[in-house]
Amino acid sequence: MRVSTRGRYAVRAVLDLAMNGGDSPVPLAEISKRQNISLFYLEQLFNKMKRAGLVASKKGAGGGYALSRSAREITVGDIIRCVEGPIMPVRCAEDGKREGCPRASQCPTSGLWKQLGDKIENFLDSVTLKELAEEAAACEKTTMTKDGTSK
Repeated sequence: MRVSTRGRYAVRAVLDLAMNGGDSPVPLAEISKRQNISLFYLEQLFNKMKRAGLVASKKGAGGGYALSRSAREITVGDIIRCVEGPIMPVRCAEDGKREGCPRASQCPTSGLWKQLGDKIENFLDSVTLKELAEEAAACEKTTMTKDGTSK
């Protein structure tokens, strides 16, 4: 299974929001600049995530986006499912898709793909934005030189 650009960018952007949001909304233009992701693309991703209840928006001066819930309550799995859809390595392993497969009654590998998808989903659901933010902060500390500049 390969996570698309859409999934990778969404995780990076929401992680950026978690790390830089604090008490005020973050404009997408700032995230776009820091993450080198097109503003137009971010708008599409954040509209999806807003409809899914992962982020909230505030219009006007001082507006932008903020997390809808605590970073400890949002998982990477939540973000990936929102922008990518079900987390399954093959379509026939998704719930409700097996009936559309002409080999469903005789397929010896469907259980394998379902188990693999479940393991991937469980792993992604076990990683929270808070944990990612803590790892990112630790990485930033180790890449700083003594004078405070990045290596």
